Amino acid sequence: MSDIQAKKEEIIRLCKENDVKFIRLQFCDINGTIKNLSLPISQLNKALNNDIMLDGSSIKGFRSIETSDMFFYPDLDTFMILPWCEREGENVARIICDIYNSDRTPFEGCPRCNLKRMLKKAQDLGYTMNIGPEAEFFIFDLDENGKPTTTPHDSGNYYDVAPYDMGEDLRRDIVNVLEAMDFEIEASHHEGAPGQHEIDFKYADALTAADNIITFKYVVKSIANEYGLHASFMPKPIYGINGSGMHCNISLFKDGKNVFYAPESEYGLSQEALYSIGGILKHVSSFTAITNPIVNSYKRLVPGYEAPVYIAWSLANRSALIRVPAKRGDATRVELRSPDPSCNPYLTMTVILGAILDGIENKIEPVAPVEENIYDMNAKELKNAGIGSLPGSLHQAFCLLEKDEVVKASLGEHIHQEFMMAKTIEWDKYRTIVTKWEEDMYLATY
Repeated sequence: MSDIQAKKEEIIRLCKENDVKFIRLQFCDINGTIKNLSLPISQLNKALNNDIMLDGSSIKGFRSIETSDMFFYPDLDTFMILPWCEREGENVARIICDIYNSDRTPFEGCPRCNLKRMLKKAQDLGYTMNIGPEAEFFIFDLDENGKPTTTPHDSGNYYDVAPYDMGEDLRRDIVNVLEAMDFEIEASHHEGAPGQHEIDFKYADALTAADNIITFKYVVKSIANEYGLHASFMPKPIYGINGSGMHCNISLFKDGKNVFYAPESEYGLSQEALYSIGGILKHVSSFTAITNPIVNSYKRLVPGYEAPVYIAWSLANRSALIRVPAKRGDATRVELRSPDPSCNPYLTMTVILGAILDGIENKIEPVAPVEENIYDMNAKELKNAGIGSLPGSLHQAFCLLEKDEVVKASLGEHIHQEFMMAKTIEWDKYRTIVTKWEEDMYLATY
């Protein structure tokens, strides 16, 4: 019996033993939104044999009406029974899917398929990329109509406890559900802003890490809804307080060893680690449109709120865009601090990996690390130190993306074109809106 057939039979057995009634075929669109098709369990065999179709023209950024027939290709390793549905007596499972064309080839516009393409390029060079994400989120109250507000559920601060932290029970429940879904949770705590929280889970290979991020967001929102609350991964929902980031801890492995670690070298970092930092620094402004993909992302990426806007790297200094945490050995890693949790994790992993491989292949040396507090530097000091800033708006970001051939090649032609089209429309909608701020500022004066 083949490994694939054994996995199929294991899934069928688990569904029978747990009286699963429905199976959800999940996938991710270009915007990073999780989608699914729910099937009665009677259709499980068809799903496992890649015989369930979808209308690609109904998904923004996928296919036109003329070429809309597509197939779900479930990744059998992602089968999970959803614990909160079990509590409700529904017994539902999910499988994350790749999307294939009608000719049974991987769809070039599927973010998950595209990440696999880039991972194959890294694999051909002997590398595996691991990512440890840290996705922050807010918990808000609902109004009397059940709609989300921007009223934080509590007034807590970093590492607070009850009664200031009113999210302890919610976080505990989220952790329990995630652990039931085979996550290894490392920590959970209240973050620095009122209503803001963080739950950290163990790093994984890039594909698994991306799957874990969309699963994590799905679980957080579902459990918050059970509590009569709203969980938001919006980067900057409230003016005047810190926004939510999704720091990415990155490492490369070859033959089971962390190639970023070199105990005899300066900083304990290998040449490959330095080239990787150089590649990220070179391309980060261009791929910011991917890692920070919405108009609101740039309300977070401003000075004054601990946001990593300055293009520099450091060994410990948290004011730099990239820092290298102190642990060495297999824990040696590079932390990229700019991404936010509104991003599509598959595309984010893709462009980061593309920048790293460009750094290694072209031996891009990074500038010297900056250990001073960059937040305290004025404009002249930043200029003298050669420290630039990330783009200040979505428009600036996607204009920079358009000029970077490495980032565009990482995305592939289909995703690049569809992404640019969607973001141009989003920016045009935003820039033509007259805001309350403008009314307050100008209406009486002019």
